[in-house]
Amino acid sequence: MEKLKKAINDYPLARWGILILVGFILSVNYYFYDAFSTLKDLLMTEFGFSNTDYGLFVSFYSIPNTFLLMAVVGGVILDKLGIRRTGFLFIFSMAFGAMLTAYGSSDYYSNGGLGYGFMTTFLPGYSPELKMMLLGRFFYGLGAETSIVVVSKILVKWFKGKDLALAFGLKVGFGRLGTFAALQLSPRIAGPDGEYLSTAIWFAAVLALMGLLAFIIYILFDFKIDKQIQQEEAVVETNKFKLSDITKILSNRAYFYIALLCVTFYAAVFPFMAFAPDFFYHQFGMSYEQSGQIASLLPLGTLFFTPLFGFLIDRYGKAATAMIFGSLALLLVHLTFAFTGMAPHLSMILLGVAFALVPAAMWPSMVRLVDDQQIGTAYGLMYSIQNLGLWGVPLLAGIILDKTNPGNPETLNYTPTILMFVGLSFLGLLFALLLKREDKKGGFGVDLPMNKK
Repeated sequence: MEKLKKAINDYPLARWGILILVGFILSVNYYFYDAFSTLKDLLMTEFGFSNTDYGLFVSFYSIPNTFLLMAVVGGVILDKLGIRRTGFLFIFSMAFGAMLTAYGSSDYYSNGGLGYGFMTTFLPGYSPELKMMLLGRFFYGLGAETSIVVVSKILVKWFKGKDLALAFGLKVGFGRLGTFAALQLSPRIAGPDGEYLSTAIWFAAVLALMGLLAFIIYILFDFKIDKQIQQEEAVVETNKFKLSDITKILSNRAYFYIALLCVTFYAAVFPFMAFAPDFFYHQFGMSYEQSGQIASLLPLGTLFFTPLFGFLIDRYGKAATAMIFGSLALLLVHLTFAFTGMAPHLSMILLGVAFALVPAAMWPSMVRLVDDQQIGTAYGLMYSIQNLGLWGVPLLAGIILDKTNPGNPETLNYTPTILMFVGLSFLGLLFALLLKREDKKGGFGVDLPMNKK
């Protein structure tokens, strides 16, 4: 009998090369998302944003995925149309939204450029710059979340049974690398007085456009692997995903608890990071450049810890247990910020550990809970549920800051806002404990080694 030719994903060099390629897409995605956190004060000075306006800008990213369920729709489209067409559609939207946001911050637009006049004709309480940037943020969010779903399915396609948790850990690490770069570079590019603010935003947008080019390169490899696994693809074709299967996914209690952990955990981290440099500036008297450097300790820590935890989960399991410890660490961090004046360095390192433990365990656990043909939809549901927190929490944080700091105080009181993050962290820990109990009862194998087939 003729020996079967190995598929391209059987070669480690090919797998890890693909990971680097799609990891770059994640890096530029996260760079653009986090590039504005160190620019908050400059945006308020240059465009007259209030704290609520800034919170609205951050939260607008999540509107298409929260209210239009685009991450769910994107997941269904992904399961039906495949990686190539879905990925190009949504990564294009991500890049287009980033460019539109940068256009809204440009001098050309502010001096009456295309669309400026139209933006003055409605909602006079918001500046034309804010409205154009919100529109860009909308399209960016519409594409960015589903692009992460696409990358997740790419990793399942190339790594299932072959160090999947490590691959997901490295995937998270690439995202944190983008965050680290944004926190370090954005304030430097913008300058201490914001004279190059628009340049800093354009730089982030061009990176997002390069992410689209990277995906076009990936498409060539995806064609090749599909040709080599046609027989497997034919099996999937006979068992197409049905919309009614969403009910089946959500009825799985282990999946449901992971989804609730996802929304509370990420809502206590990403929105906090959007305000963290400003919090350090007012709480500890740091410059924005120093604040960005301290905030960047989180992505720097996760960059190294997440692959390590993924490697351990691949071989030894205990994913549910890791989620409990990560959730507990997050709670301790926010309690420290709320009730002590301790310098933030150690807390940010601990936050980095928490933000490595939970994602390294959470995302690869999906393969234990759903069928292969439902992977895209399962991840899409998770991201839509996650975006409920990413929409509401930063907006609420901005409102709380304005309400508890009337007038124009030189130093903002952040305690009520941090207490909100404490509450979210506590809920996340509760859901992690419930997941552990459900995993024991249902025998889903979330705590088993990921390399065990």
